[in-house]
Amino acid sequence: MIYIVRHGQTEKNKANVLQGRSNVPLNDAGRQQAEEVRDRFIQAGIYFDFVYTSPLIRAVQTAEIIAGETPQIMDEHLIEMDYGPYEGMDLANPAPEVLTFFRDFVHNPAPDGMEPLQAVVDRLGTFLEDIREEAAEKNILISTHAIAMKGALEYLTPDSKGSYWSKYIGNCAVYTTEITPEGAWSVPVSWEYI
Repeated sequence: MIYIVRHGQTEKNKANVLQGRSNVPLNDAGRQQAEEVRDRFIQAGIYFDFVYTSPLIRAVQTAEIIAGETPQIMDEHLIEMDYGPYEGMDLANPAPEVLTFFRDFVHNPAPDGMEPLQAVVDRLGTFLEDIREEAAEKNILISTHAIAMKGALEYLTPDSKGSYWSKYIGNCAVYTTEITPEGAWSVPVSWEYI
């Protein structure tokens, strides 16, 4: 079974800033969110054989809190979307082209200098296929970021038609997926509904 978690809150999340690949640590609320997820896993009797994380510190810290001593494998495929010149933008007052993009991800391409959404889906899909054999037999935690996570969910749900792009995924939200007996990926399920 695979458990995909978004990192806990950072000060840039709290300030409503587009942090992208900024290397920002968790704040106190983010650490508490990760501890709550850890406690839910412990209560459910879920422990991890493998932990994969984005190399950004907020994802690394989230994985450390949740999975404890399980060794982490950092993977660049799991890094957040590259926002290019828009990194650090105040989301309360976004650039017009970014606002257009955010209003309809499916029909409006990413602005120039920003990583295209299909590139996010492709790199997360590559990662998931790389761990397919492990996923069939082991419990795996993946610690990543909101848009990277949405890219994974889009890859895992080809019929979604882009519906995950506009879905809100909060800090420390968890989705699960697994390899079915037929050898396909199961449709991801939000852990709050399990």
